Amino acid sequence: MSRVEAYLNPDLPIEQRAEDLLSRMTLPEKIAQLKARAFNFSRIFSERMEELFDGLQEIEKRSLENLVVEQVYRRKDIHETVAVSYWKKHWKELILDEEKNGIGMLSCTLRYFSPRESAAFANEIQDFLVRPDVSGRLKIPVMIHDECLHGCVAKGSTSFPQSIALASTWNPNLVEEVAAAIGKETRARGIHQALSPTINIARDPRCGRVEETYGEDPYLTSAMAVSFIEGLQSQKVVATPKHFAANFVGDGGRDSGAIHFSERILREVYFPAFKASIQQAGALSTMAAYNSLDGVPCSCNKWLLTDVLRKEWGFKGFVVSDYESVSHLQSKHKVAQTKAEAAQKALEAGLDMELDESECYDELARRCSSSLGGLASLARDGKLSVKTIDDSVRRILYVKFWLGLFDNHRVDPEYAAQVVDCEEHRQLALRAARESIVLLKNTGILPLTRDCGSIAVIGPNANEIRLGGYSGYGIKVVTPLEGIRNKVSPSSAVHFAEGCKLTGSSEEGFAEAVRIASKSSVALLFMGNSSRETEGEGIDRHSLDIPGVQEALIKAVRSTGTPVVVVLINGSAITMTKWVDEAQALIEAWYPGEEGGNAIAEVLFGHYNPGGKLPITFPKSVGQLPLYYNDTPSGRVDDYADLRGEQALFPFGHGLSYTEFVYTDLQITPQKMDARGKVAITLAVENVGKYEGDEVVQLYIHDAAAVVARPVKELKGFARITLAPGEKKAISFTLAGDDLAFYDIDMNWIIEPGFFEVMIGSSSEDIRLKGAFAVH
Repeated sequence: MSRVEAYLNPDLPIEQRAEDLLSRMTLPEKIAQLKARAFNFSRIFSERMEELFDGLQEIEKRSLENLVVEQVYRRKDIHETVAVSYWKKHWKELILDEEKNGIGMLSCTLRYFSPRESAAFANEIQDFLVRPDVSGRLKIPVMIHDECLHGCVAKGSTSFPQSIALASTWNPNLVEEVAAAIGKETRARGIHQALSPTINIARDPRCGRVEETYGEDPYLTSAMAVSFIEGLQSQKVVATPKHFAANFVGDGGRDSGAIHFSERILREVYFPAFKASIQQAGALSTMAAYNSLDGVPCSCNKWLLTDVLRKEWGFKGFVVSDYESVSHLQSKHKVAQTKAEAAQKALEAGLDMELDESECYDELARRCSSSLGGLASLARDGKLSVKTIDDSVRRILYVKFWLGLFDNHRVDPEYAAQVVDCEEHRQLALRAARESIVLLKNTGILPLTRDCGSIAVIGPNANEIRLGGYSGYGIKVVTPLEGIRNKVSPSSAVHFAEGCKLTGSSEEGFAEAVRIASKSSVALLFMGNSSRETEGEGIDRHSLDIPGVQEALIKAVRSTGTPVVVVLINGSAITMTKWVDEAQALIEAWYPGEEGGNAIAEVLFGHYNPGGKLPITFPKSVGQLPLYYNDTPSGRVDDYADLRGEQALFPFGHGLSYTEFVYTDLQITPQKMDARGKVAITLAVENVGKYEGDEVVQLYIHDAAAVVARPVKELKGFARITLAPGEKKAISFTLAGDDLAFYDIDMNWIIEPGFFEVMIGSSSEDIRLKGAFAVH
C-alpha cells in the first residue's frame, strides 16, 4: 500500500498539512500561490476586438465606446455573451504561467454564468489545475473569489438589501442569516472567497461608497461585521473585511484620499470593527486599502499589516490587495520607482496576494534573469527573505485546507441551480427589506388604507428597483410600483407617471405627474439616487441634494394640494431642507434588494410597521460635514452663526413607528463597580399604541471626567424587540471593563476610575432614561 502524503491526509490538523505541503514546494511553486489571474473585460475589448466582433454582427456599427458604456456597464445581454464565450475559449492560457506551477487565486471568473453553469465550469477549472501534467506535481487547487456585499455578484444570485440598509435593521441575528444564505449560494457556485464585508466607518456621506458600509458608529459596525463574517464563513466561504484602514474619510469626503489621523482615532474609531472581525469572528482574509496613512500607503504599511494585524490581533489569514493597489504604490503614491519595487515593498510589509491580477509580482519576476523567476532570484540574493515568501504561502495554504479544497474541490451543479435565489432566500430578502426601512417623518398620513381610492405613483425610482453597488443581475425583482399594485384593493386605482429622470434638467414629465396627482387622494413619490449613476464607487459628491429636478417635482406635485409621501431609494444621507416640509411622510428605503417593492408597499399600507433606525446622521447642510453623533466636546460651540440649535436633520439611531413606546424602570446595579467587574442595566419598554411594532432600544454612555477628552456619547449596546399593543418587556444590558476603557495620554488601554453617565433612548438624541454609576 502506498503511503499518503501528510498534506493529503484529511485526519491531520490543518497546520500540519499546510506545513508538510510547504516543505515539498519549490520556490517557483510557492511564488505561484501568491499570484492571481483575472478575467479582465476591458482588456478583452481592447486586445481582442476583432475576435469579439465576429460573433456580434448585429452591433458592429456601434462604436466601441458606446458598446462599453451602454452594454457593459449596464449589464446588457452582450456583456454576458461576450464574457462567457471568451472566457470559456481562453481560460487555460490566461490562468497558467509558462512553468505550469499552478496559481493561487482566480478573480471574478464565474459571475457571468448561471448557477448550474458556474458550478460545472468551476469543476472543470479545478479538475484541470490538479492534473500533474498541467500545474505541477502537488495538485494544489485554486481559490476563486468574487464580491458578496449583499449577495454574490453573479448571474441569478439573491439580491438582499444593501449594507447600509442591513445596518438599519439593527438586527445582527438577521444579518448573520443573510450572510449564511449568501455564503450558501456562493459556495454552491464554486466560489470560495468573498471580498466582503465593507466595514469602513462612514463619517462623511459625500463619499460615494457609504452605501457599502454599516454606517458611522464603531460599535454598530463591529456587531454587524461579526455577524456577517460568522454567517458567511459558516458556509465555508472566506470573508474578507475591507478596506484596512480608514478608506472612506479622505479630505472633502473623497474615497481613498490620504488620511492624516492620530493613532488614537484610528484605534478607537476605525480599527475596532477590524479587530472584532478577526478576534471574535475569525475572519480568514482582509483587504488592504488604497489610501495612505500618514504618508505610508496601506498596501505597504508594515505597521498595519504586520505589527497591528498579526502581532497584536493574532490574525491567521492572508492579506489581499485592493484591485491594482500594489501598482498604485508606483503609479499614484510614488513610493516605488518600479512595479517590481512595489511588489517587494508590499510583500515585506505583509501583503500576501496581489489582486485582481499579479501585475507587479509578475514584473518582479521578469526583471530578474534567473530561470527561477524574480522573487526566487531576490530571495537567493538576500534582498527578499525566503521566510517572507514562506510566511505568505503558509497563510494561503492554511485557508485552502480550511476550505477543504484538497479533500473535495468539486461542487454539485444541480444543487447550485436549486439553492441560488430559492424561495427561502427570497423570503429572507423580503424580511431583511422590511426590517431595514426607516420611517423618518409621519404627520399621521401613514399607514394608508388599501381602499384609499386613487393613488398617484410618481418618480424616477418608482418603476425601477435600484439594487445598489456590487449587485448581481438576471434575477426577478419587484419594483415599488409593482409592490403597490400587489397590495392595494381592487377598488383602488393606481396611476403612474415618471415625472422626471434621475438626473438632467428636463421638466417635460411634470405635467403628467401633476395631472395624476390632482385626481388622487395621495401621491407617493419615489426619489433618490442610483448607484453607479449618481453615487457609488468612484462617484463621490460635493452635494447631498437629490439630483436633477427631483426637488422641483416634489414641490410641483405638492402644489396640487394632494398629500405627499416621499420614499427615498438611495445609499447615503441626503440633504432635504428645501423640500422636507412639503412631505406629509418620509420613508428611507435605501437600496432594498430584489423584494424591495413588496416590502415598501407593506410599510405604506400598514401590513408591516417600520422599525428600522438610521446608522448614519442626516445633516441639514453639506457645509456641516463631517457630522456624526459621537464627537468630542468643542472648545466653543457645536453650531453655526447661520444654523443654530439642533444640527442633525435626522440623528443617528432615528426611526419612527406607527405605534408608541414608553420607557420606564431604569435600574443600574451595582452603583459602584470594580474595574474588573460588570454593571447590569435594566429597563422596561411598553407598547402603548394600537399597532404591533419593533423598537430598537439604544444604550449610550459618557465618561464624565477623564484624562483625555472623551466623546459626548458612545453607543455601547442595543436591542431590537417586537411588542404587541399593550405588551411590556424587560430589557437588560451588561457593561464590562472593556466597554468603558480607552487609550490614555500614553496610548495605554485603561479603565479609569470615575463616574459614567448612562443614557437609554430611541435614538442618539431621543434619550428617554438617564442614570449613572461609578468605577473604583
